[in-house]
Amino acid sequence: MEYISAREAADKWGISQRRVAILCSEQRVAKATMVGNMWIIPANAQKPTDARHLRYSKSDSQVVKPFLKWAGGKGQLLKEIEQYYPFENKKITKYAEPFVGGGAVLFDILNKYDLEEVYISDINAELINTYRIIRDNIDDLIEILSAMQNDFIPLDTERRKAYYLDKRSRFNELKVNGDKNINFEKAALMIFLNKTCFNGLYRVNKKGLFNVPMGSYKNLLICDENNLRAVSKKLQKVTIVCGDYKKSADFIDENTFVYFDPPYRPITDTASFTAYTENLFNDEEQVELAKFVDKMNKKGAKIVVSNSDPKNSNAEDDFFDNIYSSHKIKRVEATRMINCNSESRGKIKELLISNF
Repeated sequence: MEYISAREAADKWGISQRRVAILCSEQRVAKATMVGNMWIIPANAQKPTDARHLRYSKSDSQVVKPFLKWAGGKGQLLKEIEQYYPFENKKITKYAEPFVGGGAVLFDILNKYDLEEVYISDINAELINTYRIIRDNIDDLIEILSAMQNDFIPLDTERRKAYYLDKRSRFNELKVNGDKNINFEKAALMIFLNKTCFNGLYRVNKKGLFNVPMGSYKNLLICDENNLRAVSKKLQKVTIVCGDYKKSADFIDENTFVYFDPPYRPITDTASFTAYTENLFNDEEQVELAKFVDKMNKKGAKIVVSNSDPKNSNAEDDFFDNIYSSHKIKRVEATRMINCNSESRGKIKELLISNF
């Protein structure tokens, strides 16, 4: 019998070599054999049916997308990250994302799978409030956001700027006061500011106040009602928590796939850091996260972690290689999408760290 390598099978079937190896290890490729540390596959073997889509929810097939633009969003890396989705294994029935941010991976998974339980969290109270309002009070949110859109769109540039600054001031007032009775407005303001500010950036100063200036946009869709309503439906069974990643420990077990996307470690000592919250995520906290990942690994969870690659600027920097030494580290190509300096938007390497 003629055999081909996993790489040749990957090229033939249009999938990754890693995916071929997983299919072979799950005995889903007939007569595939491990020779040394590599798989060889019968040349006439057929590509297995992708069981990852057997859980696709046909009852609600509208594809949703993130409702916010978010620094560090993973939209561009989804093709890499989805290679790790373990949901073809019927044992994995839960998903947790403790640094949810804009939710690119979350919504990709919700679009493709109908899981038993989903957990998301973030330390950004305004972000989590917006997720909750979309889930629980979509009609009220759309009413307020539509009114803002109708007020803002007809204005000229100067009046738009005045309107924007007024709404930014109001958002910061609500952020500081934390009045739970007006969370609808704060959620609407969060989306409005994200759609109209410079580069869709969420940044706060040392006092915790949102301080991004207005952006320049010709075509604006501030209230994407169709997507917001679809997102609301997808979030109905999602547990949404405001707090740090450690709160996810009670949810995570051997039936859970976990994706950790923490604030990235700056590539250089002089790199500017975009503060999503008043609390920065320093090296000590990166180490603490790695220890938490080890604890969740011992529970039997399937885990993927993303971060910046220090070797972009210093080939000798083994920070992540050291703290995740017991896990697999893959370097993937990404593009800086949010940067005030257009010359700094280019290809760099990022890390995908997994325990499987």
